[in-house]
Amino acid sequence: MAKVEIDPGICGLPTTVRATLVNGTYNCQLHIDSECAAIRKMAADLEEVDAFQEIALRRGDGPLTLSKGREYCSHSACPVPVGIIKAVEVATGLALPSDVSMKISKEDD
Repeated sequence: MAKVEIDPGICGLPTTVRATLVNGTYNCQLHIDSECAAIRKMAADLEEVDAFQEIALRRGDGPLTLSKGREYCSHSACPVPVGIIKAVEVATGLALPSDVSMKISKEDD
């Protein structure tokens, strides 16, 4: 199992993703807990994914998670869909667990 805790920033609505490998396949069951109503709706529609579909931007329709993000998230920069994909990568052994971060600031022109 892989766990990703996502602090999405200014909205202040954290999400925790748990991805569990299904019977030695490259499918993952997802358990998504979020304080965000939109992410909870997305989670109800995103219970299991194919890891190879999730990591391939150019194959088929692309990641199901990103299409569900477009459908449910009201903010295009929401980091939760990408965090879900990271959990899937780690749970299936397609990536090593490593933190990611963004430091965001505004500078005067």
